[in-house]
Amino acid sequence: PPDYTLQRTLTGHSKAISSVKFSLNGDWVASASADATVRIWNTYDGKLDKVIQGHKMGISDVAWSPDSKLLATASNDKTVKVWDFATGKCVKTLKGHNNYVFCCNFNPDSNLIVSGSVHFNRDGTLIVSGSYDGLCRIWDTASGQCLKTIIDDDNPPVSFVKFSPNGKYILAATLDNTLKLWDHSKGKCLKTYRGHKNEKFCLFASFSVTGGKWIVSGSEDNMIYIWNLQTKEVVQKLSGHSDIVLSCACHPNENIIASAGLENDRTVKLWKSNN
Repeated sequence: PPDYTLQRTLTGHSKAISSVKFSLNGDWVASASADATVRIWNTYDGKLDKVIQGHKMGISDVAWSPDSKLLATASNDKTVKVWDFATGKCVKTLKGHNNYVFCCNFNPDSNLIVSGSVHFNRDGTLIVSGSYDGLCRIWDTASGQCLKTIIDDDNPPVSFVKFSPNGKYILAATLDNTLKLWDHSKGKCLKTYRGHKNEKFCLFASFSVTGGKWIVSGSEDNMIYIWNLQTKEVVQKLSGHSDIVLSCACHPNENIIASAGLENDRTVKLWKSNN
């Protein structure tokens, strides 16, 4: 089983952290926050590299392009922006979001926390964005045009979706404390994962493939849960955050997990396992 232990706690965001993502080269961690900034940290020493700003409202998600040169951000200001990592400058604002609904949740203090999913495909030519009403949109990265809207009428709206590393499967979260692994070509649910708490927020989940094959998710009980992908059993629970863990991410080639907490926590934590 995995043996993740806390390595570092990164502080600096002034509001809840909605999303944390490793660059695909593994060198950087990006954290997006309700404070309308993205902070880029060095994975290995935890030092702050830069702060990216330009959105008018809180940022609900951030994604890296496969070459680690661009970032995409989704904000409550109803825009998706694309940024040049080297300069920190905005290179494109995606249009066509008039009717775009991000996943909305209120935390107990009635501060709006919004989580919309954005995800680059493997060669960086497409961005998929998902929302709470069950719609997924496919965007052309170069032109910023919406190519396709995908609606699944058969399933309840999902709060989070993500492609598996090989692109064959989709991991989907629903607000009934459940994660499901789908074969999207066959439209078939293969595995169901339970044990964590997820009823209000769009929590990010992740595939860990560097050691064993694990599914990793944040939880509304302030913990991080790790499941065995095949057997579906909980193999580790990580405690340390002082608020809901909305987002966690797995390093592309080392056994490192990044996690981030909401308003009462505001930290990014880096965890490492020997297995």
